[in-house]
Amino acid sequence: MTTTTATVHRDRAARGPVTIRRPKPGSVTRPRKNLTLTVLTGVVLLYSLVPLVWLLINATKTQADLFGSFGLWFGDEFALWNNVVATLTYGDGVFLRWFGNTLLYVVLGAGGATLLALLGGYGLAKFRFPGKRAVFAIVIGAVAVPGTALAVPTFLMFSQMGLTNTPWSVIIPSLISPFGLYLMWTFAAEAIPDELMEAARIDGAGELRTFWQVCLPLLAPGLVTVLLFTVVATWNNYFLPLIMLRDPDWYPLTLGLNAWNSQAATAGGEAIFHLVITGSLLTILPLVAGFLLLQRYWQSGLSAGSVKG
Repeated sequence: MTTTTATVHRDRAARGPVTIRRPKPGSVTRPRKNLTLTVLTGVVLLYSLVPLVWLLINATKTQADLFGSFGLWFGDEFALWNNVVATLTYGDGVFLRWFGNTLLYVVLGAGGATLLALLGGYGLAKFRFPGKRAVFAIVIGAVAVPGTALAVPTFLMFSQMGLTNTPWSVIIPSLISPFGLYLMWTFAAEAIPDELMEAARIDGAGELRTFWQVCLPLLAPGLVTVLLFTVVATWNNYFLPLIMLRDPDWYPLTLGLNAWNSQAATAGGEAIFHLVITGSLLTILPLVAGFLLLQRYWQSGLSAGSVKG
C-alpha cells in the first residue's frame, strides 16, 4: 500500500503541478452550436414569419394592387390607413360588431374555462378523494378527443334545448378545456408545497383563505398560460360558430371575415379582398399584444414540472 502511494506521488511530481483553468472574470461561456438545430430553427422561423410579413405588406395595398404586384412587396399606393377605415365602416360597421362578439365569447368562454381549470386543477392536485384515478383517466382521454368530433353531437343537444343561433351555443362549450385542466393540475402539483398549505392551516387559515392568499400567487404563471391557450382557442374558433350560428349579427370575426371572403363568389357580390386582409391583420393584433405582454408568465408556466427540486 505504501509503495503504491509513493509511486503515485512520484508520477504527479514528474508531471508537474496541475493547472486548473477557470473562466476569466466577466467572460461568458458560449453554448455549443448545432448546425442541424440552427437550420431547423431558421426553417420554423421562416414558416412563422413569412405569412405575417405577407399579411402586413398586403394590408397596405388597394384592391387593384393585390393582383397587380408581387405578394411580398408593396404596391404603387400605400393604402393601409384607408383600408383600416374602410374595414371599420364597411356594412355599417359590422366588423366592430363581430369584434365585440368575439370579445364576448372570449371574456365569458375563455375566462370561464380558465377559472374552472384553475379550481379543478387545484382541487385535483391538492386534495384526495375517491375516484381520483378515474377522473385523471377521463381528463387524459378528453385531451385526446378533438373538438371537431364533438361539434355535431353538441349541435344536436343544443338544438333540442333551443340554444342554437344564440351566444350561449358558443360560450357554454368553450367553458370546457380538458388541456387547461390538465395543465393546471400538473402545475399546481409542482408549484405548491404541501408543507406551505399545512403551515397556513396551522396558523388558522381556512381553505378559501389558504387558496386565495397562499396558493393563488404561486399559480400565477400557470394561470396566465392556461388563459392564453383558452383565449387563442376561443378567438380562432371557427367550426363551432359555423354550425351553431345563422344570424350574422352574432358572428365572431372568423365567420365574419369568411363571409366577406365568400362575398365575391355570390351573384352580385362585391369583391373586397383588401378588406378581408386588413381585417385579418386587425384580428391578430390583440393576440400578438397579449403574448408579448404576458410572455414572462407563460414561458415559466410552460416549463412547470421540467425540473424537479
